[in-house]
Amino acid sequence: MSLPVFSTRRRPQRGQSMVEYVVIVALVAVAAIAVYQLFGQVVRSQTAAMARELAGEDGSTESRAAQTAAKGARSQASARSLKSFTGNAAQAGAN
Repeated sequence: MSLPVFSTRRRPQRGQSMVEYVVIVALVAVAAIAVYQLFGQVVRSQTAAMARELAGEDGSTESRAAQTAAKGARSQASARSLKSFTGNAAQAGAN
């Protein structure tokens, strides 16, 4: 009785491995955190208002805070753009 001879060549793998899935999930998590930080107080106030409403409490105070933060963000966005960005050019020349 002879034993089967196995080939030392491996078949090419198709699809993603678990490491690739972890990297993708980590990138999505980092992007979500960045977006949450970017929108800042508006998202935090809206989240607090939703949590209070789901708990059966009045969330109108947090809702008004979100509106105020959104107005502030809108005014900052119109005041600051890439055209008005000067960076640290003056400080870089001083060093």
